[in-house]
Amino acid sequence: MKTRARLPRLVACGATLALALPLSACGAGNGQASSDDGKIHVLVYGDASNKVEKQIVSTFNKTSDVKAVLDTIPGADYQQKLQTIINTPQAPDIFFNWGGGSIQPFVKADLLLPLDDFIKKNPDLDNKFLPSVFNSAVVDGKPYGVPMRGTQPVLLFHNKKVLDQAGIKPPQTWDELLAAVKKLKAEGVTPIALGGGDRWPTLMWFEYLYDRVAGPGLFQKAIKGDKSVWESADSKKALSMLRDLVDAGAFGKNYDSVKYTNGASPALLASGKAGFELMGSWYYAQQQTDAKDFAEKDLGYTTFPAISGGKGDAANVVGNTNNFYSVLKKTKHPEAVAEFLKLMYSDEFVKAQLAIGNLPTTTNTSSFLDSAANPDYSRFQYDLVAKAPAFQLSWDQAYPPSAGTPIQQAVQQFFNGQMDADGFIKAMQALPNE
Repeated sequence: MKTRARLPRLVACGATLALALPLSACGAGNGQASSDDGKIHVLVYGDASNKVEKQIVSTFNKTSDVKAVLDTIPGADYQQKLQTIINTPQAPDIFFNWGGGSIQPFVKADLLLPLDDFIKKNPDLDNKFLPSVFNSAVVDGKPYGVPMRGTQPVLLFHNKKVLDQAGIKPPQTWDELLAAVKKLKAEGVTPIALGGGDRWPTLMWFEYLYDRVAGPGLFQKAIKGDKSVWESADSKKALSMLRDLVDAGAFGKNYDSVKYTNGASPALLASGKAGFELMGSWYYAQQQTDAKDFAEKDLGYTTFPAISGGKGDAANVVGNTNNFYSVLKKTKHPEAVAEFLKLMYSDEFVKAQLAIGNLPTTTNTSSFLDSAANPDYSRFQYDLVAKAPAFQLSWDQAYPPSAGTPIQQAVQQFFNGQMDADGFIKAMQALPNE
């Protein structure tokens, strides 16, 4: 689901630049490719979390002879532009990804550096992270990623003031959510903000409905190539429930023209024009950046509602287990890269991520929860992830990148009525698994 902290932040030259192909050294003025300028280039998803990445690069550069440069690609364009440059002289040394299917094609193309040797020299690159998370970037038995940022479960956020005015409590069941939709509509408020123009926020609703109705097994079978699961009774039930929610007016009428990546859907919640928004845990950092007073006073959060009779445990979560840094095999500075990756489990890194609402998956994270921007929020996430019977990776990251656009197109077309349930099922059955 694309990770995703999503709102683009084009930061001026210093530690970060917005990526304009081809990549060049910030301030160099000569169009020199990143692989030729004597530095290591670290490419990340452009959003509100970049402030921590800038800080870590600055810390690294204080002691390293080989300097690091942080490059960003605005979130909505990240995957496409990464694939454009990954096998060119403009490729970075280190790049942000979601593990899972997102790096499989690069491994298959022999573009990535296995991290075995790094780990042999420094076992902490493995054992300082929670195993279930670290293993999300293991492909064919070899590690290709070091966790960075934090775990990103998808939560149901709400505007406390809006819900109070409508006499609504955060819904714990699907029926309570449907009742809340009716009350908010009666108040003249869009019940649920949705950045449908980006398409991936819409996907989150499918991921949770399928988990709650069918349990995690359905998608696990699908990702392994069992296409029949998409035409199962559970699949059709999940689609029917989604259709009912859309038809009830839960998302208003203009959601396809609203985006998360330009701040529009978060602004609906912060301004009181919407009651809820389903989004990854990075949402707190985004609201803290865009609407600090709202984030501190009126931003509420809860788990996705339980569904009566569903096969999925109400404690299951979907989202991104973490983001990862992977290394290009052709980097000219592997020693410097290995030193840079050490910072991903440093105390400084953990405290900086917690300060913006992210939750690192290092073994020392629990020691610093009291220093988080919102300790209650961090503990909520920590307990949620620790206790979750299943943590489903976002569909568009679990599948290889070539499946991302077809998934998002099918999701958008089903939501806006251009595709019926049979059409959606056929679209999912046609997805590539490699």
